[in-house]
Amino acid sequence: MEKRVQGVGVSAGSAQGPAVVVVSGKAVAPVVEGGADPASEAVRLDSATERVAAEIENRAERAEGSAAEVLTTAVLMAKDPTLRTKARERVDSGLRAERAVWEAAEEFCAALEASGGYFAERVADVRDIRDRLISDLTGVPLPGVPELAAPSILVADDLAPADTATLDADLVLGFVTREGGPTSHTAILARSLGIPAVVACRDLDGVADGNCLILDGGSGQVTITDDSSVVMTNPRARPKHLDYAGTLSDGTPIGLLANLGEPSGVPTARDVRAPGVGLLRTEFLFDGRTSAPDAEQQRHVYEEVLKAFTGGRVVIRTLDAGSDKPLAFVREDTSPNPALGVRGLRVSVAQPELLDVQLQAIADAQERSEVEVWVMAPMVSTPTEAEWFSAKARERGIRKVGVMIEVPAAALQADRILEHVDFASIGTNDLAQYTFAADRMSGGLAELNDPWQPALLELIATVGEAGRRRGKPVGVCGEAAADPILAPVLVGLGATSLSMTPRALPAVGRALSRMTAPECGQLAKRALIAATPETARAAVSQEIASE
Repeated sequence: MEKRVQGVGVSAGSAQGPAVVVVSGKAVAPVVEGGADPASEAVRLDSATERVAAEIENRAERAEGSAAEVLTTAVLMAKDPTLRTKARERVDSGLRAERAVWEAAEEFCAALEASGGYFAERVADVRDIRDRLISDLTGVPLPGVPELAAPSILVADDLAPADTATLDADLVLGFVTREGGPTSHTAILARSLGIPAVVACRDLDGVADGNCLILDGGSGQVTITDDSSVVMTNPRARPKHLDYAGTLSDGTPIGLLANLGEPSGVPTARDVRAPGVGLLRTEFLFDGRTSAPDAEQQRHVYEEVLKAFTGGRVVIRTLDAGSDKPLAFVREDTSPNPALGVRGLRVSVAQPELLDVQLQAIADAQERSEVEVWVMAPMVSTPTEAEWFSAKARERGIRKVGVMIEVPAAALQADRILEHVDFASIGTNDLAQYTFAADRMSGGLAELNDPWQPALLELIATVGEAGRRRGKPVGVCGEAAADPILAPVLVGLGATSLSMTPRALPAVGRALSRMTAPECGQLAKRALIAATPETARAAVSQEIASE
């Protein structure tokens, strides 16, 4: 028996090994029971909440990087006052705590689903917290990832963030799930752990323990077979550290850098020997606050990150708020479609004091460090915006100023934009969603957000060519860069540096160290003439295999 099924690849890499089917850990809706004592049920509710939060917090303390970030978010969700208040109201009306939790969570999830985008992706996280609370309250343990006796590929409806974050990457060769999307916490964690993964793979019926799975986390293709002779104990043999001299095999310099969401990711980046940071997101400084941090608070945090990469380069992105990243002190965008509203640099234009303070903090940290500090603005759409940001940054003493290319207008005007700045960095996730009018948070539209889409590659080539003409660097900081097969294509399209989740760096470094600039250019041509993402990837894969 051999069967091929298609899902959405969310963490590049291949895996081959025996399947282990994970039994669904979803709780069953508790029976409605009235007449419970509100006081005692409130105590039960509070105690369960504290226990569940403490258990996840314990996992967060053992994790690092993106895993720690996701689990910290899960702790906050477990303690969320909105969810707790809704459950408490139902307890006060006479419901038992477990039923109150169920109903409160369902109401909360309905509101998130109605909001769409990022919020809809968090529904799975809320339901995981719900199930953990009900398990604690009823004493019925939830099934989870079983203890693995040998390297295996997990097959599940979905994997909870708290379970995914603590997977043993030496035993979990990869995983495939029926549910999930490209920006779900499960997908984020797979990339951070360097585990090949495919989500939204609907046709997994009939997969049993012991079946051999051949999984491609880039293309999303999964092959199911009962031929045990093809099973390998460790097919990936992933390098653990970045062994890359900074150039292609012909000496062409191509930078490889890490993407970081907050300082907790620094140890992982250093562990894989990343020489610097290609994207330091700064939203972590602003999240969960009622007012923006002052320049001194920000400077201290920037310095802590910079000192970890002495002698290297750190590219800092200014505040990217708005749309799916609301902040209490940023004026609410009341437009019907916030993703097309006031977000990114547009927030800085509307409230320039936020940008002024941030740029001053970065400039101060720059002067106190031995790091090449580059600063870029998110969501730039026009040359005028690039000129405005550049003037602001240089006024504060920033030496290297750039912009993110995330919308088609910026890609098409890249040559004029580069008149005003020193570099550009392409955010492939946003550039794809705006090119195809397809919300990148939607699992149902994942095919349109495939980084191999020909239209997206053409826009990247446009920016790359503008960089060549102007003699200015063009980076790619979207997770497309984490695919070892796509990485040389991006170089061929004009990228002079690539940045990605730290765990992906060793494999990409190994791939690039074997390529020359002309070979990368030839791969780019093969991808550009393809009619579909599938044929583009297949053509490039075949070309690489034949070399």
